[in-house]
Amino acid sequence: MRFGFHISIAGGFHRVAERARRLGCQTIQIFSHNPRQWKSSSFTEDEVKMFKEDIEKEEIYPVFVHMPYLPNLASPEENLYSKSVESLCQDLIRTGILAIPYLVIHLGSRGNSDEGEALARISRAINEVFVRVRNGVIVLLENTAGQGTEVGYTFSQIKAISDQVEDKNRIGVCLDTAHAFEAGYDLSREKGLEGTIEDFDRSIGLEKLYLIHLNDSKTPLGSRVDRHWHIGDGHIGLEGFRRIVNHRQLSHLPAVMETPRQDDGDDSKNMSIIKGLIGTRKVNRI
Repeated sequence: MRFGFHISIAGGFHRVAERARRLGCQTIQIFSHNPRQWKSSSFTEDEVKMFKEDIEKEEIYPVFVHMPYLPNLASPEENLYSKSVESLCQDLIRTGILAIPYLVIHLGSRGNSDEGEALARISRAINEVFVRVRNGVIVLLENTAGQGTEVGYTFSQIKAISDQVEDKNRIGVCLDTAHAFEAGYDLSREKGLEGTIEDFDRSIGLEKLYLIHLNDSKTPLGSRVDRHWHIGDGHIGLEGFRRIVNHRQLSHLPAVMETPRQDDGDDSKNMSIIKGLIGTRKVNRI
């Protein structure tokens, strides 16, 4: 398993590889622009060239882009939905320009609309942008905690979205461990992990799992409250993560941590803990 963090682009893309190197990242996730703004500035040729060279030099792979916070592809509100589709389109273009193969997207909240309608809206948005942007970038659907009216917190909901996407070769899944736990998938126990993997494989197919977001949960199992926490300090716990990172059906995957940054040493501590779990205990496997 290759480990990394979501890395800040503050100050420019030329700072990303160095930040990742200092933390010992083998894989990373970034935003392609300020995640709290709709508009984004264009890349310069030098900016793109330097980013690609630095990432290659540090042997960081794979790299993932994460969609910003503002879009809501499940929204029943026409103006917000249209802006969200356009944002997805632009992020897909920017991801391709950076020569990054994957774009992780949040699925959004349905508001007062029907769940099935919301899932269909997400699929429709993806189909539209795949027609408009034919650069081969793969969109990864990230599971949610199910907070409020969020959709995509069950594997069956994610399957319903992906089933309606026409280009199956450009759709995959990012599994967030905190979100899954908060949605009711008990990753803290061996039986729960095995059941979760079986459910995912049966519903979606493990071949569609491209990335794991390794986050502990500050809130209890099934809380439907999204709160990431430090590895081993939350309700999933060290033994839960030990089983996850050593599991034969998951250990080949890249894993990005989005744990809290309360002080400068938090990322290094989380990296040290997660790497220390590799191969440290025999784990029963299915």
